Amino acid sequence: MTVAPSQQLPAFTDAKAFRAWRSDPPQWLPIALDIARGHGIDISSPHVFSTGTNLVVGLGEKLILKIFPPLLRAQFISERGSLMQLKGRLHLPIPEIVAEGERDGWLYLVITRLAGTLGSEVWPSLPEAQKERVLRQIGETIAAVQRAPLGPLAQIEPRWDAFMRTQMQGCRARHTRLGLAPKFLAGLDDLLRDAATLIPMDAPPVILIGEYIPENFLLACHDGDWSLAGLFDFGDVRAGWRDYDLLGPSAFMSAGRPGRVRNLLEGFGYEKPDYALKRRLMALMLLHQASDLNSHICIEGWQEQADDLVALQELIWAE
Repeated sequence: MTVAPSQQLPAFTDAKAFRAWRSDPPQWLPIALDIARGHGIDISSPHVFSTGTNLVVGLGEKLILKIFPPLLRAQFISERGSLMQLKGRLHLPIPEIVAEGERDGWLYLVITRLAGTLGSEVWPSLPEAQKERVLRQIGETIAAVQRAPLGPLAQIEPRWDAFMRTQMQGCRARHTRLGLAPKFLAGLDDLLRDAATLIPMDAPPVILIGEYIPENFLLACHDGDWSLAGLFDFGDVRAGWRDYDLLGPSAFMSAGRPGRVRNLLEGFGYEKPDYALKRRLMALMLLHQASDLNSHICIEGWQEQADDLVALQELIWAE
């Protein structure tokens, strides 16, 4: 497959238009392969990843090309900075940068492809004891990432205090628009008032990945035990308060089961959660940049089991 010399990556100012164009790989795959060819990479067996935000192509078994449109330049900065800053600092494999560059104003990275099975393919069928094991490892991994120095990631905008204040200002409108039940909306003002004192705004920030969810990690099985085998997708990294990264596994994986909750929190370094921690986590869950409780809480029938936000926090972080 060749690319005509005149063919260029287009300019998009609208995310919706970009997503529609991205969903039609024949429009951009020839350009992606031309980029790879320019770095001397074998392009004989490309694989387009249909999920994700950017243009992503697997090149054989060992490499991946990620191309970021100008409107998602911040994701390139986060991804590149995170991979450089975390290199050699974790017990868990992460991609390594093989090459980088720019094409028609679009930035790109060629990174190594990790071995393992995508977490979302395995997680639903794991026995309960294995789920607890993996959640403990996730807690430990979050803590390990947060021990790494921030380096240039400290400069990512918006800074934590500004981000939190913006989220607080738009919280009620967001969750009203997303259809959160009135009984939960009724407690928002009290929760946001508590959040102003429960969420540290000026504590030393740490690296926040933002999405420790099954779609963003790999698992491997050894002697019948499943374990974390790799972590990827660092496009939404920011710097801020450490508890923020407990929200993904709390919402998508813990399912309000005490054993899972305990293993996640203990792996992270917390003992039995007290009211203040649960209250802070509930606030952060509502303030997360991707927050949508109706879609994200994986506890069947939770809307009927909890009468207000206080009851909901007890349900999610059950002891």
